[in-house]
Amino acid sequence: MPGFDAELRALTSAATTLARASGLAVAPPGGSLTVVGTGIRAIGQLTIESLALMADAEALYHVIGEPVQEAALSVINPAAVTLTGFYVDGMDRGMTYEAMVTTILDSVTSGRRTVAAFYGHPGVFTYPTHESVRRARAAGYPARMLPAVSAEDCLFADLGIDPGDGCQSYEATDFLMGGRVIDVRSHLVLWQVGSIGNWTFEASGYALGMLPPLIARLCAIFGPTHPITIYEAPFGPGGVPRVMRVGIAQLDETMLTLASTLHVPPLVLQ
Repeated sequence: MPGFDAELRALTSAATTLARASGLAVAPPGGSLTVVGTGIRAIGQLTIESLALMADAEALYHVIGEPVQEAALSVINPAAVTLTGFYVDGMDRGMTYEAMVTTILDSVTSGRRTVAAFYGHPGVFTYPTHESVRRARAAGYPARMLPAVSAEDCLFADLGIDPGDGCQSYEATDFLMGGRVIDVRSHLVLWQVGSIGNWTFEASGYALGMLPPLIARLCAIFGPTHPITIYEAPFGPGGVPRVMRVGIAQLDETMLTLASTLHVPPLVLQ
């Protein structure tokens, strides 16, 4: 879309000018690493600082997996390279993440001003980002992570939830297997329910054999009729959130996708 590209280039130029004038988008000379997030909703949740840094990067790597956002990054910086090719069916995700970290660090140590952009918030359930920053710093290179909009931020806004009322947030497999102690007076947010119990990448989808034990545990804590919300933040600029409310015992794997997050409201104590 030529018109869209032109507008995005103009926005990028304006963001770069503003960021430099305010001292935001300043990367040191030589090898360095800045990790940014692209937010959930394509384009609209990019910050001025992240936009300017991506445009100025000598090497821009990204893990997005969303076509509109990936196309936008190629307009922002034509040198943008995706790392999603490291996901291979049947491969342990730890090996995939290590390949991403190695690629990012190779760029930094070669002396390039490197930016790594990840979908959502780069520090939320994203091992390669934290590990890349840690290793770069350990090797003596400037490295930092910038905040961004996460799926949880979208959930708070779309469902009208104030985490100040008390909120617990866990990856679903960790919640089920890690013996977490739950405060039923607080909100509970469970991530990655659509891949619970899986440690490998599977493009065709995941077997959810651990979903029934998760449902059983939630029923034991909150009761089978306690309402929960299946939530998915919108990806596209004009999209709307997916919000589906059911009783815990009604939850079924056919209701879930890889983008699904569960919200369990507090149990009202008598």
